[in-house]
Amino acid sequence: MISETMPQSGFYAKVRQGMPALIDQWRRLGRGDADRLALILAETARVARLGEPDATPDGATLAAWSQPGAQDSIPLWAARTATFLLVQMPARPVPQGEEEACAWAYCWLLNRDFESVEAARAALPEHLRERLGHAVGAAWADRQGLRLV
Repeated sequence: MISETMPQSGFYAKVRQGMPALIDQWRRLGRGDADRLALILAETARVARLGEPDATPDGATLAAWSQPGAQDSIPLWAARTATFLLVQMPARPVPQGEEEACAWAYCWLLNRDFESVEAARAALPEHLRERLGHAVGAAWADRQGLRLV
């Protein structure tokens, strides 16, 4: 379980470590070949205003981002967009590990404006509330800590 008093730097490290699994889960559940999925990710980021990709990645780049240890190469827009798409999937996917849950929670807070941590938790789809509740608390604490700097 993630503590809501987790140091900010430790939480963000978990977010970054979880990003490859987040991208991989979306890539595995998405429909289409790798190049099409990369295009969908970039176009969704632009349309939903989740980031501005410098260029549309190709399928090989998407596959590379899905590999453990790839966290330093994954742009934030890609993780935010994968979270956006996963949350809407009828298959109701959930994060598979603590680091991936941290990445989902961090992106959840970046993708929408919430007035409180309670509002952020309440807005989660039902199937994610238990799995992401603590991670959203840690993400909220991280975000609030950054505002104090």
